[in-house]
Amino acid sequence: MDFFPFDDEYVRRLRDGDRSTEEHFVAYFTPILRIKLRGRLPSPEAAEDARQETYLRVLKKLRAGGEIRNGHSFGAFVLTVCNNVVLEGYRQGKRIQPMEDEHVENLTTSEDHEDELIKVQQREGVRRVVSTMERRDRDILTAIFFNERPKAAVCEEFGVDQGYLRVLLHRAKEKFRKAWAKEQRRGPRDPGETDPPRPSLLS
Repeated sequence: MDFFPFDDEYVRRLRDGDRSTEEHFVAYFTPILRIKLRGRLPSPEAAEDARQETYLRVLKKLRAGGEIRNGHSFGAFVLTVCNNVVLEGYRQGKRIQPMEDEHVENLTTSEDHEDELIKVQQREGVRRVVSTMERRDRDILTAIFFNERPKAAVCEEFGVDQGYLRVLLHRAKEKFRKAWAKEQRRGPRDPGETDPPRPSLLS
């Protein structure tokens, strides 16, 4: 998933109910919010409810006359709304309550959330690229970098010693880097969009 360059015009179209922008908004943030909500709520159903509530709150805020000070921070704004949906659920025994407008406004320019958005997008892109690799390479990368399993356990699973595991891991990482570079070159780019830096996950 590539980083989308949100701006004031995008926010205006979304506020005005432009259908294609609404569809992009939901399609773009669905995988991002699924990753963000994973493990933070007691069930997949609760996570889905939180995701839908996030969309509703963002649109309601915009269409009630609320302004995003900087359209480029729209991604951070959406993540802020999602965080508050989750926190309110915990405070209210998983029952979602309305969020005060000033609470949102105070958080819309958070640089931490901008960084988080980029990291989530990169992680989703990494998962997609890894899923296209040969099974052994995919399983090794997933076990070590996503599941964070001890290397001794990975050696036992694959029937190799730690010396050979380092060889296999090095080869898998090199294949990933080539696949990642190819992924970044693939497909049309949005105007003004730039490639994100190579993710540090597999560096």
